[in-house]
Order: sequence, then structure tokens, then C-alpha cells
Amino acid sequence: MTKIAITGASGNVGRQAIEAFPDHDLALFSHSESADLDTTPIEISDRETFVDALEGQDVLIHLAANPSPRAEWDEVSGPNVEGVYNAYAAAVENDLERVVFASSNHAVNMDNTVSPIRPESTVGNPDVIRPDSPPAPDTYYGVTKVFGEAMGHYYATRHGLDVVSLRIGWLLTRDELREEVADRDGAGERYARAMWLSPGDCRRVIRAAATESLRRTPLTAHGISRNAERFLSLSETMLELGYQPRDDAAEVLADDEAGRDGLEAP
Repeated sequence: MTKIAITGASGNVGRQAIEAFPDHDLALFSHSESADLDTTPIEISDRETFVDALEGQDVLIHLAANPSPRAEWDEVSGPNVEGVYNAYAAAVENDLERVVFASSNHAVNMDNTVSPIRPESTVGNPDVIRPDSPPAPDTYYGVTKVFGEAMGHYYATRHGLDVVSLRIGWLLTRDELREEVADRDGAGERYARAMWLSPGDCRRVIRAAATESLRRTPLTAHGISRNAERFLSLSETMLELGYQPRDDAAEVLADDEAGRDGLEAP
């Protein structure tokens, strides 16, 4: 049975990743102890500790990072740069088969944002972004994700490691999506409808990234739901990883609208 290590296991995406592998042997790591999860605390900026933590593992799903698009450079450079190098170095040191790196839509979203103070926004009619489109980070956080993708390319090419850089969208429950949109149609609401990643689709895409055979490495893939208003291409993720997203932000919101109309009908 494949042994999978998950860093950042106590985060929102980490918890979905855990649920994605009920049939695997998991080693869970988090920045600090969790009250409701059996995780091992790890400081990802400590290379020796990282190397020791991955002993005996087959796959690393590296989710640990400072996740804030609004963070300043000094806040992200340690965990999101040095920590990523340590992740890949530890993977090679332990002869792992694959690393799934949690990249982000923020690595390619500069041309579509309102401003650096509103990175979660979409303006105009964005062009389709494909995994091989040029990087366009919208924040320092986005810059670190471009770095992580480049590091994955280096390790895949130089060391023969299977690497999937998964550009994760905006993980929200259906209720959280409804709250974010709430009948508005501004730049933030358009972003939410385009970038939504449902919990179910999150589990599906992470499992695929960790377990599907790769025809090529490294692979960059977009991790969002099949949203009607998406501009991150899903074709490559579906083709290369066999990902079959089931949810669509527009359908969730349309169901709400239909429900309200039904209540208001005479």
C-alpha cells in the first residue's frame, strides 16, 4: 500500500486531503498540534527534521505554507520558499516516488485582479489560462508559488521525481460560496464563481494528483470545480489525471435562485 505524507494536514485543504485517502497509510504533519487530529508537529524550515519525517514514505502532498495572499515577503519567504526547497530535498533524500505541490491560482492571476490589496478579484472577461501559460503572480504569495513550480521542474528533470504542481482554487463549502456571492456581481463575486473548488472536487483532484500514473513529469494542473465561469482550463487536468469534477458554482447558485422563486410563487 502506498504510504502518503501530508504536510499542512490540519488546514482546510489538508483535511479534505485526509478524507481523500481512506484506504491509504497516512502520515500527517502540521505546524502545531491539532486538538481534533492526530498530527505530528513539524517546522518545515528545518531541513533535517523534514528529512527524518519522510523516512519510509512513498508520496508527499506538500500543503504546508503561509496561505495568505496579503502576506508581506518576510512572512512568506521562510515557509513558502525555504520550506519548499526542504520538501523536495527531503523527498529525494528518502527516495520518494512523487511530490504533489500545492500551487495556487495566484501564480497566474495578475492580469485579472483589481489590485494587490484585492487579490481575490476578477475583472473584465479573462482570457483562458492554461497550465503552460506564462506565470503572472499577483502577490508575493503568488511569487512563491511560481518558485515552487520551478523547483518542482528542477527536481523532476534533474532527479526523475514525479511532480504534480496543483494550482488550487478557492475551497469553500456550498454555504460559504453562497455567503461570498450573496446576489452580488462585483469583482470578488466573479472570482468566487470562477475559482470555486467544492470539498468533494477537492478530494477528487488531490487523490488523482497523488495516485494517477503520469505520462509526463513535471505536470502542472488546475484544481477547481467545473464552474461555468472558470478561466483556468480544466482540460489538461481531466486528460492527464483523469479528474472528473462534479460541481459548478453556477448550478449551486441557480438552485438557490430557483428555491427562492418557488417560495415566492403564489
